[in-house]
Amino acid sequence: IYAKAVSIGIGIIDPVEIDRINILQASLLSMTMAVDNLDPRPDCLLIDGTFGISSDLPQKPIPKGDALSISIAAASIIAKVTRDRLMERYHDYFPQFDFPKHKGYPTKAHKQAIQKFGCCPIHRRSFKGVKEYL
Repeated sequence: IYAKAVSIGIGIIDPVEIDRINILQASLLSMTMAVDNLDPRPDCLLIDGTFGISSDLPQKPIPKGDALSISIAAASIIAKVTRDRLMERYHDYFPQFDFPKHKGYPTKAHKQAIQKFGCCPIHRRSFKGVKEYL
């Protein structure tokens, strides 16, 4: 994807902001940030989902867009791989959670680590499975 893309933009929202504005709004904000980081800027946007983002560019929300558009699918892969790599780097700071194994998803092992060690600064405190251990 990186070898063929004209441009790639990344947007990252920290856990405190996700808890403050909710996961949907954080997703839309991160997409807006990613678009703002594109160079060159596109002529129009294809958005995965039913909501548009805050942008002056023409846009088309497409439900299940990652299955219907190669561009949306590529953006979804970039977002997932970026998040997975970020979670792997968090392991250096919070090794007790073994983020490289589950990437922060609520697996049995991750839930057990939260029960044993409590939450760390990157846990989203409003999420089920985390808020119960604050």
